[in-house]
Amino acid sequence: MKFTKMQGAGNDFVVVRTANTRRDWTKLAVAMCDRHFGVGADGLLLLLPSKVASFKMRIFNADGSESKVCGNGMRCLVKLYLDEQPDGKNDFEVTIETQAGIRRARIHRRRGKVTEIQASMGAPRVGHNGTPARLVTRNGKVVDITKQMNRATKVDGQDILVSLVSIGNPHAVHFTTGSIPDFPLVRIGPKVEQHGLFPDETNFEIVRIISRHEVEARVWERGCGETLACGSGACAITVAGRLLGYLDSKVDVRLPGGTLTVEWDGEGEVFLSGPAVTVYQSDWR
Repeated sequence: MKFTKMQGAGNDFVVVRTANTRRDWTKLAVAMCDRHFGVGADGLLLLLPSKVASFKMRIFNADGSESKVCGNGMRCLVKLYLDEQPDGKNDFEVTIETQAGIRRARIHRRRGKVTEIQASMGAPRVGHNGTPARLVTRNGKVVDITKQMNRATKVDGQDILVSLVSIGNPHAVHFTTGSIPDFPLVRIGPKVEQHGLFPDETNFEIVRIISRHEVEARVWERGCGETLACGSGACAITVAGRLLGYLDSKVDVRLPGGTLTVEWDGEGEVFLSGPAVTVYQSDWR
């Protein structure tokens, strides 16, 4: 089976183009993503045919669990799709069928070469009830939905305030003034992920604000552990930061693997930009 190894800001994937929906992809994801006995990756991405979009994507985490959406993975799949399409040189927008709905990717080119892939991550929601995240209503009044979004909880003896944001998958965002590199994410991350507050488990982000346009963060991903970057996590950070009044509409999220740029106008879809790189191609036997 042919596969492509790809990464977006260090968030790495094994990518397979296939039409086979019956294969035990959960088992294969565990085997291929193993960093000692397999290829090594944060997840397995499938590029499948679609009747309603340019292609369909499925995402299996390193532990075999399936996610609905993945921002870095989406951009990697769009790059692979464009590289393999002879007529794709004229595409300026690609549509992707995901379990969270149809997503769009804007293709920016310069002199015929792709310079940026900007992926739509859909409209965010907050809190356990999935309240639509809107900064301003139509009549111009500011909406305070922090009561639905914020939860105080105790983890490992510490009081932690988290902002609950859904970008098709759940995130718990914690803002801190402390050192991000020194935060004990390996110890705290799995305890937040599996906390009773989250019956379906959650992703966890720790964030330090540098300015209204830049933050520093680390991410503990549900089903993966700590990753070098997380696209949906970067989006959740930006949405939470805007709603809390910390951030503006365009934010650079600095992660251990690189920087992702997120744009959110306060009402509609969230857009994610960042690198999408092909590392190598090979065969799995």
